[in-house]
Amino acid sequence: MNILVTGANGQLGNELRLLSKGAGHHFIFTDVNSVPGQETVYLDVTDLGTIRIICDSENVDAIINCAAYTNVDMAEEDKDMADLLNRKAPGNLAAAARERGITLIHISTDYIFSGDGFEPIREDAVPSPRSHYGKTKLAGEKAIQESGCDYIILRTAWMYSPFGKNFVKTIHHLTEVNDTLKVVYDQVGTPTYAADLAAVILHIIDSGKLSQKGVYNYTDEGVLSWYDFAVEICSLSGHRCAIRPCRSSEFPSKVRRPHYSVLDKTLIQKTFGIKIPYWRDSLKACMERL
Repeated sequence: MNILVTGANGQLGNELRLLSKGAGHHFIFTDVNSVPGQETVYLDVTDLGTIRIICDSENVDAIINCAAYTNVDMAEEDKDMADLLNRKAPGNLAAAARERGITLIHISTDYIFSGDGFEPIREDAVPSPRSHYGKTKLAGEKAIQESGCDYIILRTAWMYSPFGKNFVKTIHHLTEVNDTLKVVYDQVGTPTYAADLAAVILHIIDSGKLSQKGVYNYTDEGVLSWYDFAVEICSLSGHRCAIRPCRSSEFPSKVRRPHYSVLDKTLIQKTFGIKIPYWRDSLKACMERL
């Protein structure tokens, strides 16, 4: 298969690059930014005409959309750009997928939910985003669903990897240079190792089940707070920093983050027959790479 990957120089895109080497498919890795040593085809996902051209020239059989505006705080100020990347761009990719009769695999987020509940969130739960970021990501989902294309939308949360900026790398650094650190304990969820999600995406493609159209949740297994996550990162780093739990109110923000964003993953396990790793095992694997 010829597989188009957008946002290829981000966390998930880079993990797909690594796994693609033994996948047996032809991948076209695209982004608007180039990275030294990485072969990247320039593609502006906000330009439908350009998407059509590359899909035709490369005879694309499937699209994996990893491109997004992911800065949750900045999205409150840079609303137009967040909307462009999180709503319009997925709609463009969906239109191109529909025209070619192929499947679009799109990455979404737990931020489309309010996070006010206390039970794992299923795919059919009613969305209620509290941030502009969450609203634009939900709008992107709707644009795909209304396009008429075949799609697999994967909602995920708390993504980390050795690439780019993320919580694991930040805490790894902060616990090395500080004696004490405060981390919130009243936001609960589950981390997602980008390498695990990349493996799931390739499994879906190789399983021959791209026709299983729908919305699916994916994170690693387990439940924890950001405080718990930070403590484990510090421990695996071998640092001596004392981490103190605190409330979200001690870190004022324009964005109200979900207090409970544990996603129910029953559907993706049953549909695609995947086994999901435990978060601590995946974190250890990532820390070894760091």
